[in-house]
Amino acid sequence: MKNFLTLVLCLVLSGAMAQKKKKQDIEAIKAMCGCYDVSFNFAETFAANKDYEFHDNYVSGGLEYVFPVEESKDKIVLQHLLVIGDSMIIKHWRQDWIYENTDFHMFHKDNTWKYVGKVPEEVAGQWTQKVYQVDDGPRYEGSASWVHVDGRSYWENTADAPLPRREFSKRSDYNVMVRRNRQEITDYGWVHEQDNDKVVREDSDEVIAQEKGWNTYTKTEESKCQLAKNWWGEKQAYWNDVRKVWDELFAQKKTVQIEKKVDGQILFMKLFALEDEMLKEGYDSVASTTKIKATINSYLKGDVSLAMR
Repeated sequence: MKNFLTLVLCLVLSGAMAQKKKKQDIEAIKAMCGCYDVSFNFAETFAANKDYEFHDNYVSGGLEYVFPVEESKDKIVLQHLLVIGDSMIIKHWRQDWIYENTDFHMFHKDNTWKYVGKVPEEVAGQWTQKVYQVDDGPRYEGSASWVHVDGRSYWENTADAPLPRREFSKRSDYNVMVRRNRQEITDYGWVHEQDNDKVVREDSDEVIAQEKGWNTYTKTEESKCQLAKNWWGEKQAYWNDVRKVWDELFAQKKTVQIEKKVDGQILFMKLFALEDEMLKEGYDSVASTTKIKATINSYLKGDVSLAMR
């Protein structure tokens, strides 16, 4: 009886510690929300080939609003919006955080994401970060544990990804970026640190160069992002439907292949144009969803598609 009570007590304490840890994780994820002055800095640091021509450093910045658009006990969806001047908003990237997730679409190469299923034991206590394009299409994802130690909170993971937006229309000398991402909460906001390999993936991988990325998110007055809040209030119904359509596609648990261009246009261009069309008058979710599906279907290759009904 004594051994049984000891076992029960250990299980209770273990469960309580796991819940306390999960609460800390959630607080760290939600700490990334707010209005930020953002700086983006990337520099190529190493190439094994002495004849490699290093590309110029990339430096940019702006004002960015990060906020939750969905939240449940095991999932937090954070949307990023760029604020340009006093009148323009650009829908930026999105990051979903899912607790003990077992379903992944891992980037392979050439706009192809392969479905990978994991067993619960592989992801116990971990959070998956799923990063999406500006059109809510797939980008990269990976699973790891949040670390809280010595007053610091951070999450880090390595994931294969397509070329970043700053290079995908300018370079063709590599086709996969192996991203080592580290996101850490700081006293001024948070930092996204990267150590990336630029890889040519054919039958095997060849690293042509490495780069360092250092992106800082510094909290600023919330009022500076009011324009973004107003914009999302007008656009969110459409983008909620876009997310639902993509989720329906991912739920099929199949390889996703996306054409780079159709009729000379990248997918995000057509979905952004459709946003303007569907929001001109009173928003019709059913009609909009049908058009969103048709648009995405026109870019899909292989045996995966969205059911039209």
